[in-house]
Amino acid sequence: MASISPKAKGKTAFRSPKKERCPCVKPLPEREVLTDLNNKEWMICKLLSQSDRGLLYEAKLTSERSPKHKYTLKLDAKEGKLFNEQNFLQRAAKKVTVEKWKKQYLKPFLGIPECLGFGVHENSYRFLVFPELGRSLQSILDDNKNKMTEKAVLQLAVRLLDVLEYLHENEYTHGDLAAENIYVNPTDLTVVILADFSFAFRYSPGGKHVSQRECSRTPHEGTLEFISLDSHRGAAPSRRSDLESLGYCLLKWLWGALPWSADLTDPCVVTEEKERCKADIIKNPRPSPGWGALPESIQKYLQQVMTLEYEEKPNYEELRMLFTRPLQLMRASAYDSVDLRVAP
Repeated sequence: MASISPKAKGKTAFRSPKKERCPCVKPLPEREVLTDLNNKEWMICKLLSQSDRGLLYEAKLTSERSPKHKYTLKLDAKEGKLFNEQNFLQRAAKKVTVEKWKKQYLKPFLGIPECLGFGVHENSYRFLVFPELGRSLQSILDDNKNKMTEKAVLQLAVRLLDVLEYLHENEYTHGDLAAENIYVNPTDLTVVILADFSFAFRYSPGGKHVSQRECSRTPHEGTLEFISLDSHRGAAPSRRSDLESLGYCLLKWLWGALPWSADLTDPCVVTEEKERCKADIIKNPRPSPGWGALPESIQKYLQQVMTLEYEEKPNYEELRMLFTRPLQLMRASAYDSVDLRVAP
């Protein structure tokens, strides 16, 4: 299955664009105070990052004279996608709902960020406040030449499947899985958060799945390297879309590159490569040399995900077991500290 190799053959060599993007809002000065809808005052401190998804700041609660906690404040234009993220967090990610889910499904941790406050500032900016998110997985990958150990990939696969199952059961898709939207607590590697719900979509309002209609949305929305074929075609993302994106992430973290990672300037070329990849995966139900160093667990995961129908409900437990079994052979758990050592 040559097209799945991370090294492009017979093509122009491409390079992946930088993750940093031009900000669409002007940064606010440090020590500016923003008041949320519950009249809590948040002082912004250090600017952590900026992109076309908004700005992230380190922040503190002004009522804490000796700050005991650290917070992350996300800032964007009032009419930007932060409003979509706010809607999702208010509707489907309340702390009581997340805690109930964890208890019901016996999960020691579920990587959903808790929104502590939100509001509008100077009628120009919208903001959300979270407990400190930690370090982005992408920044860790940048230090590790974009690669992880197999153990870490399997651990993250289970953690993210947990989150996706929660989202999907609460009628939403994430729509933009990528390492830059995943955060790890550097002092506690058991804490992994999936954040940035700018592209969250309510795929099943009231329990009725939306119809598959290509070109009903803007095509290619999200991080081009990892979005699903549904998103490329302008169809609303469904459950299979998130699982497909997760599969691309797992491959990238293992190999350090994808067949289409080399050049992400032409979304049509990326779409064609993903279509070729999907066809190869479906045609090869058994392990073959073309998979290279791909673990059997990830190969089976991709085969299951790539054959899902648009409205089909995935078997999350079966998918999880694909990863938990090899972890058990490593004498490890998905909920241990994530093994983020530099991959060989």
